[in-house]
Amino acid sequence: MLGLQLWLRAEGNTVIPAGLPASVKMFVSYVIDNNSNETVGSDSMNVRKLIILAVVALLVAVFFVFDLGSYLTFESLKSSRDEIIAWREANPLVAVVAFFLIYVAVTALSLPGAAIMTLAVGAVFGFFWGLVLVSFASTIGATLAFLISRFLLRDAVQSRYGDRLKAINSGIEKDGAFYLFSLRLVPLFPFFIINLLMGLTPIRTWTFYWVSQIGMLAGTMVYVNAGTQLGSLESASGILSPVLIGSFILLGLFPLLAKKLLSVIKDRQALKGWDRPDSFDRNLVVIGGGSAGLVSAYIAAAVKADVSLIEKHKMGGDCLNTGCVPSKALIRSSRILNQSRRAKEWGFEKIDVAFDFGKVMERVARVVKEVEPHDSVERYTGLGVEVIEGEARITSPYSVEVNGIELRTRNIIIATGARPFVPPIPGLDGFDYLTSDNLWELRELPQRLLVLGGGPIGCELSQAFARFGSEVTIVEMLPRLMIREDDDVAELVMERFKEEGINLLVGHKATEFTQRDGENLLICEREGESVEVPFDQVLVAVGRKPNTQGFGLEELNVALNPNGTIQTNEFLQSTMPTLYACGDVAGPYQFTHTAGHQAWYAAVNSLFGGFRRFRVDYSVIPFATFTDPEVARVGLNELEAQQQEIAYEVTKFDLAELDRAIAEGEAHGMVKVLTVPGKDKILGATIIGENAGELIGEFTAAMKHGFGLNKILGTIHIYPTLFEANKYAAGVWKKAHAPEKLLEWVARFHAWRRG
Repeated sequence: MLGLQLWLRAEGNTVIPAGLPASVKMFVSYVIDNNSNETVGSDSMNVRKLIILAVVALLVAVFFVFDLGSYLTFESLKSSRDEIIAWREANPLVAVVAFFLIYVAVTALSLPGAAIMTLAVGAVFGFFWGLVLVSFASTIGATLAFLISRFLLRDAVQSRYGDRLKAINSGIEKDGAFYLFSLRLVPLFPFFIINLLMGLTPIRTWTFYWVSQIGMLAGTMVYVNAGTQLGSLESASGILSPVLIGSFILLGLFPLLAKKLLSVIKDRQALKGWDRPDSFDRNLVVIGGGSAGLVSAYIAAAVKADVSLIEKHKMGGDCLNTGCVPSKALIRSSRILNQSRRAKEWGFEKIDVAFDFGKVMERVARVVKEVEPHDSVERYTGLGVEVIEGEARITSPYSVEVNGIELRTRNIIIATGARPFVPPIPGLDGFDYLTSDNLWELRELPQRLLVLGGGPIGCELSQAFARFGSEVTIVEMLPRLMIREDDDVAELVMERFKEEGINLLVGHKATEFTQRDGENLLICEREGESVEVPFDQVLVAVGRKPNTQGFGLEELNVALNPNGTIQTNEFLQSTMPTLYACGDVAGPYQFTHTAGHQAWYAAVNSLFGGFRRFRVDYSVIPFATFTDPEVARVGLNELEAQQQEIAYEVTKFDLAELDRAIAEGEAHGMVKVLTVPGKDKILGATIIGENAGELIGEFTAAMKHGFGLNKILGTIHIYPTLFEANKYAAGVWKKAHAPEKLLEWVARFHAWRRG
């Protein structure tokens, strides 16, 4: 019954198979009802765990108190071999059952002596029947040990160390059978440790069982066969000679070698039908001159590879030309204008700022021009990169055509970025709509600007245009803006938007664009009712679509993800093994700094993958939305922690209490930190307020390098700065975790000192 309970608990089964006898159904139903999270509280579960733990502890104690291990020694076995064989011949069925149950108990309780038991079975039952008995008994016992470990420990271990175990869990879910098979074939790894550790992972019980049965078979055969030769063995250590250990190690490496072989076969299959050149013109060709492409080419040139970078439009990609740089320049100008309107907050009667929107946009264009040299053809040529201006087309896994010239290359990196996604809303094509691509051509301020989308791009640009004087309306289908952020964070931004006169139509679905009596209208649907929104110009900001069409991926049958990004493995390698992808075209993040981060992995893996490959690390990814107030985040927020069922504590520090924020007139927002319950380990942090994008760096470093709130609290922060907010947040956490009992004794100590 214990085994069935553990199995049901571990697998989460709640359905009783049809066709079982009524009595069995009643029994299974009883077990399920007594193991259901829906019907049994956590207290009941804890009681059950304590009972099982007590039973296990009692059985282990009996084993050692009564010195039962003395019967499971090589000397004891060898001296009593003849008596045991005689008993087996007199009681064959009883002997089988007894040996089977004892073997299961020894392995299930992780007791010493399994190896001696295997010898004994070989000596008593012979090779064939001994092999059958041990194979099933050892596997069943190992599975019981696995289930006990899973039932008693997995939830606690995953709750406390889940973030650290993400990579292991992911690897086990994907290749757990391979890993377990390797461990089972190598006798240098104690099997009982494997049983217990595997119980803490997500590997399924049935997978554990059958892999263990097959993986342990080779070792079982050796030991059972040795048992049949018990009379000639001098000691148990004689079974494992250096040659035999070496053979086991080679067997253990077999699954890994087999996996590598399968990978090679898969690659060859993908490349089948394509002629590989005898020689190559280049080590690497990079398509796309945005952040991902520039960094990839730079790294390749830095390690002396022959690399060509192809860009068909403008060097620097979206970030320089239509994204990060121009938007931040525009936001800066709008912010100065907004601050002038708050003159009385800083002690001024009035600050008059006259502006020409066209000149503001000219200034934005100048900023782009000033930054351009950082990403220029001249700079990268000087760094050793061959920069080719033209439209690339991949003609084979080993060649790229540009300007009528074919470049033969060992590998190709695709860094073609993304473009604004335009939803198929009826009537939209009839308007000269704006996107983040063509917005920068504006020289006249729209009087009524309709913004589709309440994500980062829509929010940033909406606020900027509203501050210049546009009547801005944001239409968002979801129930609030910034849907990926926590409710309290998004609410602070929405409150500021309302204060600044931005009309927020959340929960509104855009259904049609039309004109009536010479006026532009958007028809929206909200809770079954139709809402009309008049506008002069519309900005579409509902996301970005990866650039994967028109340069040869279709002909090479390169697989795409459902969201349109190129499908890559953990090394950023596509389904065509010579093609790698990074940046927005690969996802999963669409940030400039993430594109540059991925580029290192793509470049190194494409150039040196035959010798060493590196899995791309997404463990700590910071990002920011540059509204006012700014919103910056790294790691988990409450929304994500709840979705992933990760336990957490929340610590908040209100920036209204920060001296520098008060002095700056920006005393609004907060620092919000998620930590492991009872620990100072940071799971994530969100900052909303002045310069949040700068302040988040300390939490990013803490998560990346493994230091917690205690270390932040113990670090000197300059006074008065906004930077102190991080330290004060750590102080709030510390105060909440003060050792009250100890402090009571300290108070008594001080009272005693006073007499």
